[in-house]
Formats: sequence, C-alpha cells, structure tokens
Amino acid sequence: MNQDLVDELEYMIDLLTKSGFFSEDEIIEILQDQFIEEDIDLSKFNISLNNFDNINFNKLEKVFEALAGQNIVAIHNCGYDIEEGVGDAFELYVHLRNNKFNPDGFCFYTFEDVEEAIEERVLKITFGDFENSETKALQIGEIVEEALKSEGFSIVWDGTINEQIELNPFKWDKSFDENKEYEIEGAYDIFIDK
Repeated sequence: MNQDLVDELEYMIDLLTKSGFFSEDEIIEILQDQFIEEDIDLSKFNISLNNFDNINFNKLEKVFEALAGQNIVAIHNCGYDIEEGVGDAFELYVHLRNNKFNPDGFCFYTFEDVEEAIEERVLKITFGDFENSETKALQIGEIVEEALKSEGFSIVWDGTINEQIELNPFKWDKSFDENKEYEIEGAYDIFIDK
C-alpha cells in the first residue's frame, strides 16, 4: 500500500472518530465504501473512538432543541455538503408535512462543516426557509443567531441570507453516543416531540 493511500486512510479515520457521529463498525463500513477499489486490510489501522467532553456540543444540542420549539428544523451532520444538506432538509420537510407538521424553516451543518470545525475551530451553520422567501429566510437566520448567542457562542455573520452563520471560535468536542440519533432521523424526533 503506497504512503499516499495510508495517509488518506489515517486522515479519514482521525476525522471520522473525532466527529463523534460514528461507531467503530460504521467507520469501518464508511472506509470500505470509500476505498472499495483498493485492497485494504483495515485491521492494520487503529480505530478507537474519541472521549471528548461534549461541553460545546451539548450547548449546540441545546440550541438545536430550542429551535425546534420555535418551529425551525435543526439538523446535526446534515449531508456531506451544503447542496446535500439542503436536499436532506427538504426531504425532512416533506416527512413533517405528511405528518401534519409545518416547520417555518431549517438550519444545519454538514459533515464538511464538522471537518472545518475540527481543523479550523470554526463551525458554519446554514439556514433558510421552505418557501424560497428571502424575508422569511432572513428571519430564520436572525432566530438562529439569537439562539446561538443565548448559549454564549461567539457569532460572525453579516446579517444576510448569502452568508452562513459562523460560530467562531468553536472547539469540536462531540463524543460518540450510541443512544442518540442525529441527522434527519434525530431532527425529526426532536421536532415532533417539541
């Protein structure tokens, strides 16, 4: 196995374990899918979950739960990038509408955003509405900003719909919790239980 491939694998293992969203089995499955073309013996790599303290993540989780109470769907680890995240948010919106819920808007961060938070200590939050209304989207952004500030996060945002809300600085400190559901399923459960 060449060194570039080893380095890439080690980087992915480090990133996936630090994200705190995946079990060891899920990490192996992700790596097998991503490197399907390669003949790799993953048993030669050390995959051990982090034991971070969850201080910042718990505050973020509290904000996302509070936003559900304000009729905003807030999704952790929503898709790989923004395009996929928006698609997932709208998919969740359809499920909620089919079950007689009518959320005003959404916010989320993607796996790319998690990677940036781990490496750069900045977490970007995407927000919007479900009606393609700039006015409503901006209102959602303002509600999200206020909710984040209420938990003491330092925010960088230009107050427009063209910019994501940045938590800056933000130390990523989520540990894996096998008893909690995140992504679309977790956001759905929190929203309907509000």
